[in-house]
Amino acid sequence: MTGRVIKSTGSWYLLRTENGENYKARIRGKFRLDNIQHTNPLAVGDFVDFEVDSDGFGVISKIHERKNYIIRRSVNLSKRSHIIASNIDKAFLVVTMDNPKTSFGFIDRFLVTAEAYHIPVVLLINKMDAYNEDLKEEAEFYQLLYEEIGYETMKISAQSGLNIDKLKTELQGITSLISGHSGVGKSTLMNVLNPNLQLKTSEVSDFNQKGQHTTTFAEMYEWPFGGFCIDTPGIKEFGLVEMEKEEIQQYFPEIFEQKSNCRFDNCLHVNEPKCAVIEAVENGKIAPSRYENYIGFLEEIEEENKN
Repeated sequence: MTGRVIKSTGSWYLLRTENGENYKARIRGKFRLDNIQHTNPLAVGDFVDFEVDSDGFGVISKIHERKNYIIRRSVNLSKRSHIIASNIDKAFLVVTMDNPKTSFGFIDRFLVTAEAYHIPVVLLINKMDAYNEDLKEEAEFYQLLYEEIGYETMKISAQSGLNIDKLKTELQGITSLISGHSGVGKSTLMNVLNPNLQLKTSEVSDFNQKGQHTTTFAEMYEWPFGGFCIDTPGIKEFGLVEMEKEEIQQYFPEIFEQKSNCRFDNCLHVNEPKCAVIEAVENGKIAPSRYENYIGFLEEIEEENKN
């Protein structure tokens, strides 16, 4: 039988078959040993082959090849990575200007990770109903910056319903990933899109302006208007795992576009002479925040390689 992993809680998985039947399942013993690169051999979104045992539980024997997946550094094992979700058609990153504020660093880290695994991203600027004029201007700045690079963005409000119908059209009929910092309104948004979910939501702490984690494990839900969505735990940081510093520039589209104009083919755009990327930053063609994060990611990978 073939099914898709719709929930993972560590050693047990919930599988859904094509005809909508759910099975609680575990991995056949040997299968677990085959995986050495990631902390979790299976992820939400995976397609698997399984058999049903005499107790009615599924026993997973094979994982199908993944179209793509998105990972973060393992919390407990710094040298290992954890697959958050797989076989994603499009990722939606929920960001906010305040309460809490999503940094350019977090956005760019997510975008680089998604680019590396060939996952298109839409930025959802949430809580538009709660912003004063200054914060609305900031939202406009974020939107223009990322749209100029080529990313789709959408201003939304889970509270007022701004652009929710437009978002439903985007989500319809695909497997999507919805992600973002804790506190950005991810669970509230999903409850608006599907009121039957009744996901737990929580307030943002006044003390440190950070959200409380309400999602513990990644889980896949079905939309009433068609399609599936993978909800992920609030992610503090993505680690740039499985990347070499030479390849990072490929995941910044506007930097990669300028690369061919550099004097040296192997230019890393740090301090090389006649670097087209550095010139583009100085001329305002590349946003300083993007370039600074690119340099920061290079340094991070260099530091990792030393350890």
